[in-house]
Amino acid sequence: MQVSAIFSGVAELKKVFEAARHLRAQGRATLLFVDEIHRFNRAQQDGFLPVVEDGTVVLVGATTENPSFELNAALLSRCRVLVLNRLDAQAMATLLQRAEALNDRPLPLDPAARDTLVAMADGDGRYLLNAAESLFAAHAPDTVPLDPAALAAFIGKRAPVYDKDREGHYNLISALHKSLRGSDADAALYYSARMLVAGEDPLYILRRLIRFASEDIGLADPQALVQALAARDAYEVLGTPEGELAIAQAVLYLATAPKSNAAYMADKAARKLARETGALMPPQRILNAPTRLMRDLGYAQGYQYDHDAPDAFSGQDYWPDDIGRRTLYEPVARGFEREIAKRLDYWARLRRERT
Repeated sequence: MQVSAIFSGVAELKKVFEAARHLRAQGRATLLFVDEIHRFNRAQQDGFLPVVEDGTVVLVGATTENPSFELNAALLSRCRVLVLNRLDAQAMATLLQRAEALNDRPLPLDPAARDTLVAMADGDGRYLLNAAESLFAAHAPDTVPLDPAALAAFIGKRAPVYDKDREGHYNLISALHKSLRGSDADAALYYSARMLVAGEDPLYILRRLIRFASEDIGLADPQALVQALAARDAYEVLGTPEGELAIAQAVLYLATAPKSNAAYMADKAARKLARETGALMPPQRILNAPTRLMRDLGYAQGYQYDHDAPDAFSGQDYWPDDIGRRTLYEPVARGFEREIAKRLDYWARLRRERT
């Protein structure tokens, strides 16, 4: 049996399941093929569970989406996922040979145009065969073979396969982020271009670059965040396409900057400690005392004004008494953080000497 999730609902599924139960009572098995299975909502997908579990149907579902996102966990756990990959150049060449054998004549393409057609199909066999069918229909057997330029004019430009709301979107932004982190400027520029060519919102890319500047570069190069923000401002002023050059500039700057996730890790550690320690009061000496009652309670007593101390550093303890001093930020020995580490070491030494 075969159904399409685009045109089917619960009522039709119930009829299919009832027919399958009837056949099972006769000793006959049912293979149920569901096209575009991701179109069924979560409740409809739950309807498959009983008949799959008791063997009433053998379910085969086809989807162009990532099952991890589109199928609920209960149904996915009872399925075996088989990935159909894009076709390679050899497989595409075989498809063209079969099309030519079926039509008993060669495609009206010279060798370069033939390679161009395969490249335009981008691993999609259906697109390739549709294009071949159009070429056969529009050209007589004795037509002079088309070159790449003539082929492109005949077929037109194909939009890249890219779904901004689903897996292609997340795959490319992940590839961009990891290429930046790995300091591969060329790969990062390629993936950002892929997204722009496919129609991604440039402001989305810029938001990810701004996040990257803080997460993966941080204080190793404080200018990274400045560059990312400047690229956003430039794009908002210029728009597409002029402003996209600022995106490329930011990508190159971030890819070639020294890397450090010390600020990111320090923030995670600080948040974890804040959740664990609750509402501990800071030491009274560093609290303001705007009222007489607060002064009488000891607020602000014993506070040392750092600008009055040698080197503008008093070395006093600012942590809640129940915690004690902790180290959350550990700069790396790269870029500007190398200088920050020297400062922290210097202040730690002064603190030991003065406390």
